[in-house]
Amino acid sequence: MKFTKLFAAGATVLIAGATLAACGSNSNSSSSGGSAKKSINWMDSAEIPTMDISKATDATSFNQLGNVEEGLYRLGKNSKVENALATSTKVSKDGKTWTFTLRPSKWSNGDKLTAKDFVYSWRRTVNPKTASQYAYLFEGIHNATQISAGKVPVNSLGIKAVGENKLVVTLDKRIPYFKLLMGFPLFFPQNQKVVEANGSKYGTSSKTTAFNGPFVQKGWTGSNLSWKLVKNKNYWDKKNVKLNTINYSVQKTPSTAYNLYQSNKLDATVLDAQQTKNLKHNAGYTLRDTAATFYVQFNQRRKIFKNENLRKAISMSINRKALSNALGGSNTPADSLTAKGVVNHDGKDWASVVGDKESASYNPTEAKKLYKKALKELGVKNVSFSILSDDTDAGQKTTETLQSQLEENLKGMKVSVANVPFKTRLNRSTNGNFDLVVSGWSADFADPISFVDLFTSKNANNNGKWSNAQYDKLIADSKTTADTTKRWNDLEKAEKILLNEEGIAPLYYKTEAWLVRPDIKGIVYNGAGLNYNFKNAYVD
Repeated sequence: MKFTKLFAAGATVLIAGATLAACGSNSNSSSSGGSAKKSINWMDSAEIPTMDISKATDATSFNQLGNVEEGLYRLGKNSKVENALATSTKVSKDGKTWTFTLRPSKWSNGDKLTAKDFVYSWRRTVNPKTASQYAYLFEGIHNATQISAGKVPVNSLGIKAVGENKLVVTLDKRIPYFKLLMGFPLFFPQNQKVVEANGSKYGTSSKTTAFNGPFVQKGWTGSNLSWKLVKNKNYWDKKNVKLNTINYSVQKTPSTAYNLYQSNKLDATVLDAQQTKNLKHNAGYTLRDTAATFYVQFNQRRKIFKNENLRKAISMSINRKALSNALGGSNTPADSLTAKGVVNHDGKDWASVVGDKESASYNPTEAKKLYKKALKELGVKNVSFSILSDDTDAGQKTTETLQSQLEENLKGMKVSVANVPFKTRLNRSTNGNFDLVVSGWSADFADPISFVDLFTSKNANNNGKWSNAQYDKLIADSKTTADTTKRWNDLEKAEKILLNEEGIAPLYYKTEAWLVRPDIKGIVYNGAGLNYNFKNAYVD
C-alpha cells in the first residue's frame, strides 16, 4: 500500500490551544490517571484520503479501515491468520475452491451482514467503472482480470453467496498468499444499501460509511485533522474490545507531537532524527519495522526521463546514508524495491538477493560521466525538473536533500521542489502531474509480488510509466507457474531488470521510532498489510 510520509526534521513549533483541543480531552486517557482508562489519544502524520474500501490505496486509509471494518480473517501477531467473520473454511484438493461459513453479524446501522455483502464488495472493486487502483490484487480469482479489462460481465466473478452465511470463492489457479489477502481491507464486505444511498459521496466522511468492525469512526468530514474511533455496539465480538474511544489527530511536525505527548495529550508519537538519538533509552521507546521502501519515480512521459543514463546519473548522485540518517528512526539505505525483512527465502532476506548495489551506490564520479553522456544523447546542455513529495517535515527534508545533492554533484542541473499535502501528492502522482516523485510502498502481504507487481506496464501504481516487456512476462509467469523454483527465479530476474534499468531509484527502507505509553497493551502491529490492530488493545 502507498505509505504515508512521516515527519522527521526537528522544527520548532509553538503549540496552539486549538491544536491541543483537537487531540481530545485526556480526562479518560491512559496518561490522566482517570478511573475508567478506556480511551487513548493516537496520531497519524497525514489526512485520510478516503474510507471507500474499493478506492483506498494508502496506509492511512487502510489502517482506519482495518479497525472499523472486518473481513473473513483478521491478522494477529506476526501476521497469524485468525478467524473473523469466517467461522470455518474448506478448501478443495486442487486449492481452487474456497468455502467460508460466516458467523451472524451486523453493520453499525443495524443491517444484517450476509455473504451477499462480500459478493457486492468484490464485484464493485473489480468493476472498471469503479476505477480501483487495487483491482489487480484480485488477479487469480476467476475472471477478475477479464472483468477489470471490460471483457466479461462483473457478475461472472468467481464469488457467490449460498444463502446468508455461505460464501464460495473460485480461483483460476492456486494463490499461495490467498489467506493473507483475505485479511486485507480490500477484500472486506460493503453495505450495498449505504454505498448506493450515498453515491459519489460514499466513503468521503464518517457519516457516509457503514462499519462492521470493532470500532466505528465518528467526526471525520473528509478534510479535517481530528476524529474518533468509538467502540461498535453492534460488533459480534464487542465483549473483547476493551477501549471505548481512540482519539485521532493528524500531526505533521515532530516538536508539536512530542510536546503533546509530554503534555499527556498524545499517548504515542513518532520521533524525528534528533529525538531518536535523545530518547532511545526512555520508557516506551519502540522501533516499528514498516515493511516499506521509499523510492523515486521518474515520469517517463517526459523525454528526458526516458534516458536511462540520466536516471542512473541521478541515482548515483544520491547519498542514501546521509538521507537515511537525517530522517530519524532506524532507516537504512535501500538498493532494492522489495523492503528488507519482509520476505525470507531459503534463509536469505529477499532484499539482499535482488538488490542492485552498483546503481544505488553513492558514486559522484560515475554519475558525472553518465550525466555528460545523457546530455549528449538528449542533445541539450542541461536539464531542469521538480521533485514532488509530501508537505510533512520528512517530505521537505527529503526533497531539500535530493535537490542539494543533485545540484552539487551534477553541475548545471536545475532542481526545484514541490511539497504538497499527502492527499494532493497521491492525486498528482496518479495523474502523472510530476517530474520526479518520492513514493513509498509498504507490503500488503509478505511476498515479493506485493512490490514488483506495481511496475508492470498497466499497473495503476506505475505512475512513472516505466515499461519493459520482459519484466511484464516474468511477473505474469510468476503468477501462473506451479513450479515454485521457477516462480522465485522469475521474481528475482524481474526485480533485477527494474533496478538495473533504474525504472525507479530506491532511497531507503523505513523503520520508525516511536514513544508509546508503557501502560498501553495489546496493540498488534504488523509491518506488512494492516499495520495497527487495536481490537484487543487496553490500558493497564
